[in-house]
Amino acid sequence: MSTKPKKDEGLNSPQYDIPEELQNTVTITTLDKIYNWGRRNSLWPMMFGLACCAIEMICTAAARFDFSRFGMEVMRPSPRQSDVMVVAGTVTKKMVPQIVRLYNQMASPKYVVAMGACASGGGPFKEGYNVVSGIDKYLPVDVYIPGCPPTPQALIYGLMKLQQKVDRQTIKEIYSRPDEMIPVPVLGPDIMDPREYDRIRAYTRQKAEQEAAAAADTAQA
Repeated sequence: MSTKPKKDEGLNSPQYDIPEELQNTVTITTLDKIYNWGRRNSLWPMMFGLACCAIEMICTAAARFDFSRFGMEVMRPSPRQSDVMVVAGTVTKKMVPQIVRLYNQMASPKYVVAMGACASGGGPFKEGYNVVSGIDKYLPVDVYIPGCPPTPQALIYGLMKLQQKVDRQTIKEIYSRPDEMIPVPVLGPDIMDPREYDRIRAYTRQKAEQEAAAAADTAQA
């Protein structure tokens, strides 16, 4: 009887030998592999789009490309039922507080896909007064998909890369780190990140001192 280990495919763990007559009947695996196999095949994207990239995302969900074969056809209208955020389109400063708020409400473990040049780095509007130069300034991005806009094939490839990342994770890695809430940016005359308040306060104080010193010098002259 041959006990040559079967080639590792999917859930099989190659370090365990399975008798040849049982190789098509029995699978020996690890808890991490079976857990990630279930997660990678049931990722639920949140159903929203920001600009023209959203049209390509809609095409990816339609019959010709059909990402339901990845278990992703259940696009949820609620962040509390979603674990993948596809940021599809131009991220304006007006939209950032809403995007961060939705991310904080998503189920963990959760992932972010920056779809297209605008979501990844600002795209052709990078220098615009109302556009954020990449959603990664506010959210942790797992996969970047280049293009303006990316094709449905590119989005599918990016989702496959996300599945590969899920496969490499362990239960300990996923649940050992706390689920941190990201402070929601404040939209005023400009967008302000609460994590930068100390730096903004120090800069403002320094600028005020410089202006006061310049005014004093002008008065003495």
